[in-house]
Parts: sequence; C-alpha cells; structure tokens
Amino acid sequence: MWQQKSFNNEEHKGILYLVPTPIGNLEDMSFRAIRIMKEADFIAAEDTRNTKKLCNYFEIDTPVISYHEHNKEVSGQKLLEKLEAGAKIALVSDAGMPTISDPGYELVAAAAAEQLTVVPLPGANAALTALIASGLNPQPFYFYGFLNRQKKIKRQELEKLAKFTATTILYEAPHRLKETLTLINEQMGDRRIVLCRELTKKYEEFIRGTVKEVLNWATNEEVRGEFCLIIEGSSTEENEDEEAWWEEMSIEDHVTHYITVNGMSSKDAVKQTASDRQMSKREVYHNYHIKE
Repeated sequence: MWQQKSFNNEEHKGILYLVPTPIGNLEDMSFRAIRIMKEADFIAAEDTRNTKKLCNYFEIDTPVISYHEHNKEVSGQKLLEKLEAGAKIALVSDAGMPTISDPGYELVAAAAAEQLTVVPLPGANAALTALIASGLNPQPFYFYGFLNRQKKIKRQELEKLAKFTATTILYEAPHRLKETLTLINEQMGDRRIVLCRELTKKYEEFIRGTVKEVLNWATNEEVRGEFCLIIEGSSTEENEDEEAWWEEMSIEDHVTHYITVNGMSSKDAVKQTASDRQMSKREVYHNYHIKE
C-alpha cells in the first residue's frame, strides 16, 4: 500500500502531471493547465507538432518530448528516469484527457508502481461533453471507446454491449461509421442514439434519432469528423429476454447459431454455448458431435 499525498514536498520531487488539452476550442484550456505546462521541465506529447502549435498559441517554451503508441516503451523508460531524478513532466495528448483512448496508461501505471507522484488536472473530454448534451440518461453510463477494427470482433463486442442497461459511449472514425451503425442495428436493435461530431468547434453537430434513422443519414450524407456515439441502454425486459434467447434451442442449434450468425469458429461456438448454459465444454462438444 502507498498513500500518495500529491502536494507534500512538491518542490523537491518528480511529478507526472496529466494535463487535458482542448478538444477543439482553444478557449477551453484552463489557467492551471497553461501554468503547469509553463512550469514543467518537460512536456511529453503524443504528437510534438500539434503540441508545439498549442504551446506557441499560449507562449509556452517548455521542451517537448515525443511519447506515443509506437515509442512508449523506450520513451516511457526515459521519462521515468527523469521523474526519479526530480523532474516535473506534463503529459498531454493531441486533444482531451491523456490515457482516455490516447497514450499514457502505461506511463501512469509505471510511475505509480515506482511510487512516483501522479497529479491529474480536470479538463476537456469528448465523451462526457457529448453525454451531457445527448438527451439520453447520463447515469449510469459505460465508456467503451473505440471498437475493434475487425468486423467479426466488433460484432462480438456489440453483442455484449447490447445487454448493458447503462448508456454506452463509443468513439468512431468517419470512414468506419456506416459499418459500425449497421452492426449496432444488427446487434443492439433500433434504439435511440446520438451522433456527436466536431465538439466545441464551429461546426459542432448533434444528430439525434434511432439507429436506423442515423444509419440512413450516414448512408446518404457526407460523413466528416471524428464521432462520439451515445447509445441508449437496454431495458431490463430486453436484457432478460436476451439472456434467455437460446432456451428453446437444442444444444446443436445453439452452437450452429454462433457459427452461422456470429461467424464464430466451432471451437469458440462450443465455448460460448457452454458458458451460456453453464455446462462443460466437453459436454457441449459431445452433444454437438463436432467432427474434426
């Protein structure tokens, strides 16, 4: 156990500051965020070019170090060494909160494991900004972020999310939006959904409707900008029905459903069927008579 007291002996120890940056409108940068970035010994940035533009705007001349998905092991170790030597480091992503669908988690975990102080600053975040303006129930909510890019795995992820009664938050790129909405309609049904794009920017837009309505919009309109999807949760009744959808099926039909409808391998279909029915995989295997 380690009890971090963030501001004890603050001047004489290394501190990793997690600094949110604006998701669009530069006026959302806080006074404290600017001060921390100015006072830090280094700024660790996802994209140094973007961060230097931000620094130039706010007249911040702190040295910027690259820290991103592809160099996080090497760069992360160097940053840890600087923290251990007493450096103050401000970790930023291109937009929003560090570690939320952006680099930083591994560095924070490593710093905490070494009992190095980690101090978060509050600030801009696309998921919560979209949620509170969506018109859907904001509590409880489940933030999932980006779905897997592989269609088969994405379908499986949405099948699980379909059972959640909490409002679900996803991120999606414009060129994958139509496919994702199609799979949402397939796995979650025609429930209410809100598409949010260009948050805090001049062309900010909220597209509210049912899944089929927004899918029709995405099919017929030019889709631009990164999207945040706010999806209505399942009702309790729907959840109960979903859990029992296979009860009238034979074990053979249950396994076949996962293979033909969900695109699973026979091995994964047997495993999922066994999990659904709380049976052993061996028992399901023998009932299904899979021939290798």
